[in-house]
Amino acid sequence: MRSLKEVLREAREKQVAVGHFNFSDLTALRAAAESARELRLPVMVGVSEGEREFVGVRESAALVECIRDEHGQEIYLNADHTHSIAHAEQAAKAGFDEIIFDASSQPFDKNLAETKRAVEAVKSINPAIMVEGEIGYIGASSAILDKVPEGMSTLTTPAEARQFVEGTRVDVLAPAVGNMHGMLKSMVSGKAHKRLSIERIGEIEKAVGIFMTLHGGSGTSDDDFRAAIRAGMTIVHVNTEIRIAWRRGVEAALKAEPEEVAPYKILPGALDAIKEVTSSRLKLFRFM
Repeated sequence: MRSLKEVLREAREKQVAVGHFNFSDLTALRAAAESARELRLPVMVGVSEGEREFVGVRESAALVECIRDEHGQEIYLNADHTHSIAHAEQAAKAGFDEIIFDASSQPFDKNLAETKRAVEAVKSINPAIMVEGEIGYIGASSAILDKVPEGMSTLTTPAEARQFVEGTRVDVLAPAVGNMHGMLKSMVSGKAHKRLSIERIGEIEKAVGIFMTLHGGSGTSDDDFRAAIRAGMTIVHVNTEIRIAWRRGVEAALKAEPEEVAPYKILPGALDAIKEVTSSRLKLFRFM
């Protein structure tokens, strides 16, 4: 299997992106893996600190390793939004392929210093692990929101991005470019979409020259996705859309069989609903 770095390098050269989907149960993991396998595409799956607390750090790594062994599949595991060096080291020792160290809630200088220490700690365990840093505020939860959180209008500048990358030596950068974690209610209904600053993405890409990730992709228009990828985004995260599909799939299954209590008879509805999302996004990110 190719390394994650090799996969990202190829995506960057072709001006396409690798889809990243979070999971907190086997249903979402299976959906992402099966969609990518059917399309013969690489895929990233992630577990945040909260998701790792529920699923387990070593358990998450073991599940992904089982899929690799069984299918020879290019599936890569990310420790999403890791806020402490101890948790970063834990994920590194468990065999994760990428770790996002997120100190973006801190002032810029402190974010830079903490991220640098995280990069050094992770690379001392395994130099092959990709480490991602984040600058700029894009919200803090993959939830359904009534309004845009305060502070979302401030975009990462090319100068900040360059200083951060040079000071931390991260492999991947996640900037604030109009993206946002979670979705507004109007986005869930399809009446509105997130709008990205494509121009700023291009400016940052030229300033840093490394892989970049678009966090908070749920609810973004297809046109903005394509433009963002062409401008320099190599990884695209989708999470809230996955959670909505999971819930709707479960609700539909329970409505159809209100007396059913066997999870393995209820959860296929969620699996199918999530696969609709993951398959469509993977195709979009590759311009298929």
